[in-house]
Amino acid sequence: MLELDKKVFGKITTKEIIGAQPPAIPDTMNIFEKEFQILLSDLESQPKENLKKLLDNQNFAKAHVNSRPGAMALAQNKIQIFNEFNEKYLSAIKSRLES
Repeated sequence: MLELDKKVFGKITTKEIIGAQPPAIPDTMNIFEKEFQILLSDLESQPKENLKKLLDNQNFAKAHVNSRPGAMALAQNKIQIFNEFNEKYLSAIKSRLES
């Protein structure tokens, strides 16, 4: 069973991704875009020790959200949006770790 109130991308919870509300386009896309910008700006102030933890947490969130991707009742388009933004965020964290 998924933890529905688990925050998986900034303030975005599992239930916002797999549930019917809010709709994927444009609401969920807009929510992810705003949260992504907040997360990116927060990366600048993070020490490298915290970046590794962030990277691990986001990889765990990715596994969590994708643990039941084939279930018919889940909003597949919203899971895809999560995956796209999560990959961008993971890349940004890795890039910051390497700098």
